[in-house]
Amino acid sequence: MQNNINNSNTDSSSKNTEAIYNYPKAFKLENGKQIRNLEIAYRTYGKLNKKKDNVIWVCHALTANADVFEWWDGLFGENALFNPNDHYIICANVLGSHYGTTSPLSKNPTTGLPYYLAFPQFTIRDFVSAHQLLAIHLGIEGIKLLIGGSLGGQQAVEWSIIEPNKIENLVLIATNAAHSPWGIAFNESQRLAIATDRTFFANQPNGGSKGLKTARSIALLSYRTYSAYGNTQVESINDKSDNFRASSYQNYQGEKLINRFNAYSYYYLTKAMDSHNVGRNRKSIVDALKLIKANTLVIGIENDLLFPITEQQYLADHIDGAEFFNLHSDYGHDGFLIETDTLTNVIGNFIRESRDKKIIKLQHTA
Repeated sequence: MQNNINNSNTDSSSKNTEAIYNYPKAFKLENGKQIRNLEIAYRTYGKLNKKKDNVIWVCHALTANADVFEWWDGLFGENALFNPNDHYIICANVLGSHYGTTSPLSKNPTTGLPYYLAFPQFTIRDFVSAHQLLAIHLGIEGIKLLIGGSLGGQQAVEWSIIEPNKIENLVLIATNAAHSPWGIAFNESQRLAIATDRTFFANQPNGGSKGLKTARSIALLSYRTYSAYGNTQVESINDKSDNFRASSYQNYQGEKLINRFNAYSYYYLTKAMDSHNVGRNRKSIVDALKLIKANTLVIGIENDLLFPITEQQYLADHIDGAEFFNLHSDYGHDGFLIETDTLTNVIGNFIRESRDKKIIKLQHTA
């Protein structure tokens, strides 16, 4: 198995390594199709200890990357709850994403050209299957704590069902057991916006960028709240009849995304999110959740429009022994990326309680 290090992005002083794992065999997807030359981009922070029991595995959200210290600053970092001095932190880019893992912009070995819309459809379970291979490559025998929010949480709950004995602690934030009709409708509206841009079908790296800008504008309305816009985008004067701050904000965020992402990956990733249902090809959703053995903390955001808190309550109710925390945030769904002080306290307490329970259990069995 080959492991190619991007030397320019390796920082030994901070124990921060960026790498790409090349899987030597054909990678079989849930739908039966295969991908050859699978590459998985990932980062590690810190070192695996002798007992191999200090692994923190992070599952990222829709358009994030493997650099968790960048996008989850405050929860992850040199002086944060999850730091490289105490933990071996791993975050891998998901299949189909823009940031190094095999995606629609990767070269199709059959044609020698980028896949674009010829890329095979994939699911959340395919994310897990790929990262299971990476874990084996890295010598990871168990995961001390698996954490993810939103699409990352969907991956984390699925992985905990597939390998219940591998995950000791599980933190699920602003996520669900099956993607809702409401969430699918939001994603379909975004894909419709992308498809209205005729360049999306032109097979070029920046194809569909105008449509992607519109899609991002739609998505933002599900990530934030009425209050958040009222607090940050309200006008300071009453005389305006055009060029509003809220309009500028939507345009700015759309431009920001198309400068760092591509429409093809976005299109496929939203399809993968729609596919999420832990009950698929299992007896039921409830029975699937019963398979989870990890000590579990579920965090819901009370005014989350995209993943309503009832979805997190459902997870907590059906995962054996799960704890539930109601997070208040004016930012809605995006609160899981912003409210890092609260998350640090809540998750920190959960980890300490889980450790104490483990010690008591060992004492009773000694």
